[in-house]
Amino acid sequence: MHLDVIDLRRFYYRTPLGRATQRSLQEAIRALWPDVSGETVAGFGFAAPLLRPFLKEAARVVCLMPAPQGVCRWPPEGPNAAVLTDETHWPLPAGQVDRLIVAHALETSERPGALLEEMHRVLAPEGRAIVVAPNRTGMWARSDATPFGHGRPYSASQLEAALRGHDFAPERTQAALYGPPSHRRYWLKTHRLWEGVGRRVDAQRLGGAVLVEATRRVYAMPRSGLKEKSLSPLEVLEGLAKPGGVRPAAGGGGARRDPGLGSGGAAIVRPRAWSQNSRPMPQDVPLQPPDPTPTDR
Repeated sequence: MHLDVIDLRRFYYRTPLGRATQRSLQEAIRALWPDVSGETVAGFGFAAPLLRPFLKEAARVVCLMPAPQGVCRWPPEGPNAAVLTDETHWPLPAGQVDRLIVAHALETSERPGALLEEMHRVLAPEGRAIVVAPNRTGMWARSDATPFGHGRPYSASQLEAALRGHDFAPERTQAALYGPPSHRRYWLKTHRLWEGVGRRVDAQRLGGAVLVEATRRVYAMPRSGLKEKSLSPLEVLEGLAKPGGVRPAAGGGGARRDPGLGSGGAAIVRPRAWSQNSRPMPQDVPLQPPDPTPTDR
């Protein structure tokens, strides 16, 4: 179930913890995408706080918000770039988006598979997407004080497997939000310190949010892993008659072995028609024409 857009906007723009969360996620995304000049950047869910760094750099920026969540005007200081849309039918042509950010959407979606298919449709060939989801092994997924405590949390391996199952190729994985999810002033003052230490030691299992960058595959890879079997030479010749002795003829007039032995001790094989009881036809007697009949005369 999606969170309400009013609650999301209040957390990110009106609370100190929300502003610190916004800054940490923006820095993590910037580390993955340092330059998006001249590209089309889109966001789905509540990705407005994460799209702001690209407003003056990208060629086009659009923020898609699902209907169960609601929509708000964004950005407030310029032309509106936010649109209310169905969760699995976005008003974008296929292959139009170069970069896509999905935040607060996959973990609360009732049809995550259809959402991943729609992401694959709108991305250009070799287009890149960043999916932000609550980290299953982090502290933020266990607290209701932030939006990351709602929905289905993911581990990095689970999120990568979900992307691979819909023809995405995971490229890089990062984590953010290493500090405690607390609104207390002491923890807020040390928030940047926690972020620096967590990134330095690369403790992704302790982060509150997991970020996976994936590329849209142009050609789907075979999932079964089966290979074609090539026949061996013996299997190719299988079914052919094996060489053997002389086979008897259909009429029983085949060759038979004479009890006598020829020179060299080898048995003499004679045709059945040349037995001792049969007389061979002389080959030197010329054939005479028949006597003429009276009509021939």
